[in-house]
Amino acid sequence: MTGRGFFSSFLGRAGRLTAGAAFFALTALLLAACSVAPDIGAPQAALPPAAKPAPTEPELSAAELREHQRILATYGGVYNDPRLQAMVEQLVERLVAASDRPDLHYRVTMLNSRSVNAFALPTGQLYLTRGLIALANDESELASVIGHEMGHVIARHAELREEQIRDADLSNRVFTDVVSNPEAGALALARSKLRLASFSQKQELEADAIGIRIASRAGYDPYGAVRFLASLERNSELKSKQSSAINPGAPDFLSSHPATPQRITDALAVARQFKPPADDTPAQRAQAHDAYLSEIDGIVYGEDPNEGYVRGRRFLHPRLGFTFTAPEGFVLDNTAQAVLGVKHGGGAALRLDVVRVPAEQTLAAYLTSGWIENIDPASVQDITINGFPGATATAKGDEWDFRLYALRFGSDVYRFIFAAKRFNPDIDRTFRESVGTFRRMTLAEIEGAKPLRLRAVKVAPADTVEKLAAKMAVPDRQVERFRVLNGLDPGDRLKPGSEVKIVVE
Repeated sequence: MTGRGFFSSFLGRAGRLTAGAAFFALTALLLAACSVAPDIGAPQAALPPAAKPAPTEPELSAAELREHQRILATYGGVYNDPRLQAMVEQLVERLVAASDRPDLHYRVTMLNSRSVNAFALPTGQLYLTRGLIALANDESELASVIGHEMGHVIARHAELREEQIRDADLSNRVFTDVVSNPEAGALALARSKLRLASFSQKQELEADAIGIRIASRAGYDPYGAVRFLASLERNSELKSKQSSAINPGAPDFLSSHPATPQRITDALAVARQFKPPADDTPAQRAQAHDAYLSEIDGIVYGEDPNEGYVRGRRFLHPRLGFTFTAPEGFVLDNTAQAVLGVKHGGGAALRLDVVRVPAEQTLAAYLTSGWIENIDPASVQDITINGFPGATATAKGDEWDFRLYALRFGSDVYRFIFAAKRFNPDIDRTFRESVGTFRRMTLAEIEGAKPLRLRAVKVAPADTVEKLAAKMAVPDRQVERFRVLNGLDPGDRLKPGSEVKIVVE
């Protein structure tokens, strides 16, 4: 792990942070949504560790290779599954042959990320996360997504967007140079941004239409796009219901592909313009569904233990060899910047990240070195947690109070930042007890750290949604997650003999 951590981006030249700003920095990651995917940079903090190095791509230019590496760093590196890679590449070849530009060459990379996302670079680099592949329920759904991304390349959307942004920037500069009225200048800027947003939405709808047309020509069900967009919507709704409201470490499809209430309706209207495949029957659709589930059977679901993972209130990092447990009532999430947590109902939050501190600097001195302001000097004290030297202190903001811990673990220092609106001895005790669970993982724990995986199982006559959902190795909302994962509406029932996806350890 390298870097000074998340707070370094908020410190500026003075290297100082108020307690109020510290909580803003903390909650910004807890509550704020990620923006457009092409604006990708490698994470600054060291939790989780840097992604796997990018493979050598001699065919790429230097600029393309840099972008490729940034994407890998943001989305957990390459997801290596030769059988799945072959399936995706064959699907892409089939789509390319049916497209308006069969001369274009595409290279597909599967990304080791739970985020549900796909995107393309203007050069024809296509990226799919394993999270997206896991959410799809047949090849027609996956084909609609890949066709959508090919549509962006075919229509030169990225290039057109860059040109419009440059034109808008130029007009804004000219306007501010010749007009002294601030309100008029602000209005011109707002209008230009509105035009850009509308153009972006138009691009997405155009790419949807292109993707559906390509998929249909290639012999896929044109309604696959409608089904997958509906699954995306249900998945987004499920995420919004989670009390933590914490975003994953990398942007997902809906954050990088603007969605509107009309998008599914528009996709349905486009799909109706194309005839389903000649062999499109309920039996054939069921066979295609089961075949796809067989292809993705065993795919990693959720976090990769190599990057640390959450199990309920507990966080484990087998590669670094440590674990800790959050206070009662907290929900954790492992993001690209840090481990974050919020308490059910609000009122308390936590953050764990890691920084490098010179060995000669004491941790008590580090806490008071200016990286955060409003530290109570009387609260600073040296501590030892399970054999690890550390220090703790409190800080006070306008609305939130903080308990800070710094623990030296090997060559790194781990920072626990707890925040509470109503700080009192009982809450402080729960924070202290949580930090007290920070320890080395045993060899057995490290060896036993396995990722969650999807398994395709056959529905028995006595099986119900509730019965199969109860087998899901997920911490909460099992029934909702089961329905989202399998593209089921609330009233849908299971058909005996069909295949469904469940999450297992």
